Amino acid sequence: MKAVVSISRILVGVLFIFSGFIKLNDPIGFSYKLQEYFSPDVLNLPVFEPYALLISVFVVVFEVVLGVFLLIGYKSKFTVWSLLLMILFFTFLTFYAAYFEKVKDCGCFGDFLKLEPWESFWKDVVLLVLILILFFGVKYIKPVFTKLPTTILALTGFILSLWFGYHVLMHLPAIDFRAYAIGKNIKEGMTIPDDAPKPVQEYSWKFSVNGEEKVIVTNGSYPSVEGDFLGVETKVIQEGYTPLVVDFSIESEDEDLTAHFLDQENLIVVISYSLEKIEADGAAKLKALQDEARVNNYQIIGLTASGEDTKKYIKETYDLDFEWYLCDEKALKTVVRSNPGIIELDKGTVKQKVHWNDIEDLALPKVEKPKQGIVSNSKEQVHLSFDDETIYNTNYEKNLYRASEYYLNKFKIPDSILLKLIPEDNGDFDIYYQTTGPDHKLSNTDFFYDTSELIFDQVILNRKEDFYLPSLKLASYADGEFAEGFLEKLEIIIKNDISKFCESVKGKHFPKYSSIKQYSEEYNCQ
Repeated sequence: MKAVVSISRILVGVLFIFSGFIKLNDPIGFSYKLQEYFSPDVLNLPVFEPYALLISVFVVVFEVVLGVFLLIGYKSKFTVWSLLLMILFFTFLTFYAAYFEKVKDCGCFGDFLKLEPWESFWKDVVLLVLILILFFGVKYIKPVFTKLPTTILALTGFILSLWFGYHVLMHLPAIDFRAYAIGKNIKEGMTIPDDAPKPVQEYSWKFSVNGEEKVIVTNGSYPSVEGDFLGVETKVIQEGYTPLVVDFSIESEDEDLTAHFLDQENLIVVISYSLEKIEADGAAKLKALQDEARVNNYQIIGLTASGEDTKKYIKETYDLDFEWYLCDEKALKTVVRSNPGIIELDKGTVKQKVHWNDIEDLALPKVEKPKQGIVSNSKEQVHLSFDDETIYNTNYEKNLYRASEYYLNKFKIPDSILLKLIPEDNGDFDIYYQTTGPDHKLSNTDFFYDTSELIFDQVILNRKEDFYLPSLKLASYADGEFAEGFLEKLEIIIKNDISKFCESVKGKHFPKYSSIKQYSEEYNCQ
C-alpha cells in the first residue's frame, strides 16, 4: 500500500503542478473558459461572470500549491482533502460538459493541449482514483524534509505562484501556445489543407406514417417515404478539420480587408476587443505609439469589436487618427491577452507582441515607406489590394474576386463576403456561374459548387439566421446542371420548418417558374 501511495503521490503532485502552471501562465485565458462555464447555456451562473478572473487566479494558484504541498508532504490531511474536493468538482464539471455537449474543451491544460470533453472526464476519473488512494492512505504521506525546510518550501511555492500570476497579468503569458504567437503566420494558420478531413453529418428525418412516428437516418439526402414530414435534426458525427486561426478578420463597414493587410509589411495593429472596457492608462499611450510608428514609416491600424460611436469617442478622447477596423471579439481576446495590446505584422507573420504596460519596449527602427494602395470605405471606390491591374465593373465582381482569393488560398471565407456572394439579379448570377467556364481562372476548381453548398450549410448545419433568406434567394436561381443540388438543399431547409419558410416568403414576388414560388404553392403558403 505504501508503494502505491508513493506512486500516486508523485503522479498527482506533478500533474497538478503542471496543469496549474499551464493555466497560471495564462489566467486571463482560463477566466474566459470560466465565463463560458458560467454562461446561461452551460451552468447558468451569470452572477459569477464578473469575478471570473479573480476565481481563475485563485483556482490555478491553489492547484499549483496543492501539487507542491503533496510532493513535499506539507499538511497532508488538509492537502488530500482539498485535492479530493477539487477533483470531485472538476469531475462533475467535465461530465456535465461532455454529457450535455455544452463545452468543447475543458481548458484543463489551457492552449497547450486541447482535450475532447469525454477525454477530460476520463482524465479526471483517473485522477479521482489516484486521489482516493491518497485519501485512504494518508498516513503514508510523510514530509520529505524536517519541519522548517518544509514550511519554507511551501511558503516559497505559494509566493512564487502569486508572483508569476501577477507578472503575466501585468505583461503577457511567458509562453504563448496560441496561433498568434511571435513567429507564427496568421495566413498560414487560416489555411485548410487539400486533404483535410471534412465533417460527417447525420440527418434524422421524422415522418408520420400511418399514424406512427418513423425516423430515417441519412447522410443528407431526402428519403423517399410515403407519409407526412414532421421535421429533421442534424448531428455532427465527426468533426472536420478546424484551422488554427478561425474568425480572424479585418473589416470595414463595407468590405473585408483581411487579405490586404495580411500581405502588408511593417504593420502595427492595436488590439482592443472592447473599446468600452479599454484600460485608460493603456489608451493614453497610443498617441505616442501612433506618432512614433508613422515617423518610422510603419502603417498603424486598430482592431476592435466595438461600434462606430465608441470608436469615434476613443479617437477624440485620446487624440488618435488611425482607422479602427472590425473583428470578432472572441478572436481578438485570443490574439493578445491585453486591452489594449499591440502586435507587429510582416506579411501576416507576428514579429512583436506586447502588453500595453510594455509599449515602450516595442522596437520600431526606421523602415522604407510602404507602397500606397487604395483602401477605401467608399462603395464607389475600388479596392485594388489583390491585383492593381484589375478594374472591376461591379461591386459583385469585386466581392467574387475576394471570395476566390480566400478559396484559392484555402482560407475560411468570412460570412460578410459569403453573404455578398449571393447574386442580386440574373446578371450577378451569370458572373457567379461563369466561374465554371473553361476560360475562367476558377475553371479547374469547384468554386461555384463548394461556395454555394457552403452558403446552404450555414442554414442547414450552423443554423445562422442571417443566411436564411439569402439561401432562399440563391435557391431561386436553380436551373441547369446544378439545379438538382440546389433543390435538394432547398427541400431540407423548407422541410426543417415549413411554417418559417411560408412566413419568410409571404408577400414576396418570384418569377413564374421560380423554385421558391413552386414550393410556396405546394405548401399552400399564403
